[in-house]
Amino acid sequence: MTKLDDWLDRHHAAFTAIRRDIHAHPELGLEEHRTAKLVADSLREWGVEVTENVGQTGVVGVIRGSRPGPRAIGLRADMDCLALEETTNLPYSSRTPGRMHACGHDGHTTMLLAAARYLAENRDFAGTVNLIFQPAEEGRGGANAMLADGLFERFPCDAIYGLHNTPGMPTSSFGTTVGPFLAAADSWKVTFHGVGGHGGSQPHRSTDITYAQAHFVLGLQGIIGRNVAPLDTAVISVGYIHGGDADASNVIPSELVIGGTARTYSQEVRDTVERRIAELAAATALAWGCQAEAYYHRGTSPLVNEAEQVKVAVAAASAAVGSEHVNGQLRPGTGGEDFAEMMLVRPGAFMRIGNGVNPDGSFVGLHTPLYDFNDEIIPAGARYWVGLVEQELGQGWQAIAAE
Repeated sequence: MTKLDDWLDRHHAAFTAIRRDIHAHPELGLEEHRTAKLVADSLREWGVEVTENVGQTGVVGVIRGSRPGPRAIGLRADMDCLALEETTNLPYSSRTPGRMHACGHDGHTTMLLAAARYLAENRDFAGTVNLIFQPAEEGRGGANAMLADGLFERFPCDAIYGLHNTPGMPTSSFGTTVGPFLAAADSWKVTFHGVGGHGGSQPHRSTDITYAQAHFVLGLQGIIGRNVAPLDTAVISVGYIHGGDADASNVIPSELVIGGTARTYSQEVRDTVERRIAELAAATALAWGCQAEAYYHRGTSPLVNEAEQVKVAVAAASAAVGSEHVNGQLRPGTGGEDFAEMMLVRPGAFMRIGNGVNPDGSFVGLHTPLYDFNDEIIPAGARYWVGLVEQELGQGWQAIAAE
């Protein structure tokens, strides 16, 4: 057993208690006041330099190695929860109605806190570690808020790293890949306007926007099939359709709203999808004698891993759990992650850690009312973070750079 393994074994129960405390007190993005205070107070107690209110509720801790070195790296964890009602009935389940840590950010925060305490007590590295505790990953723009607040000007980083748990991957296994790893997460909305009327006796006097939207929905998948190259990736999904009233089912509505999400990996495909949704809406409306207004909102950018940082990340994960439990060519996904905004500014790598799978192959997915972070993976996540410091600021980085 290594010194780090022994340390984690002795402190596992304490960090499990921290994780469950955060889980019981979930906070939405830019409202993480309690969580941020817990993070800041813990870091200060362990002798870490702390800056609060970075990007409103973000916290940055700085640990300087005992040996001089020119490099600085950023290790990032997210702190916010989701607007979801928890149904796990666990002893530490959410105490706030309509709020739940259904994506594991409670665990992400805890794993980085565990690494922070160990590094604060064991500073035998050359350079600086910036511990970035980010607010508002779940759609409220926390990464951009921290960037706008001068994150990398105030805390320079040569490379940055992120980590996210993944249900369905074996417990404490790791996976990443070079290049596009997660998708741009955009949203779109189209509003059809027409002349309503009596759907039973005089449909011919109306411009039936329900018919127009039906053709529009069918046409959306034609964008994927005929405007996006076969080897590129794009997803367009309808998430809601609203028009008319259930108590007036014989009335053709005069307004109908339809919306959804779009996922892409490249800027070119993203531009195409945005343009074609608007063109399809306008053309469909024209064909059926009505009007359409299209709105497209660009959310998080595609997350693209850099080869050099992936190499470092794979080495750190292999040191943490053994190379047989690390997949350096993991298949990308079309989920979104706003750590991508930070990676547009600094080179980095995003890693997945397995949250576990049941013996029958089933698992509870993220963003569901029954999800819970697996406390068994806290040590592996902390070992990974510490391993990144060794690879980047210890002897490991010199070996990699020499290859």
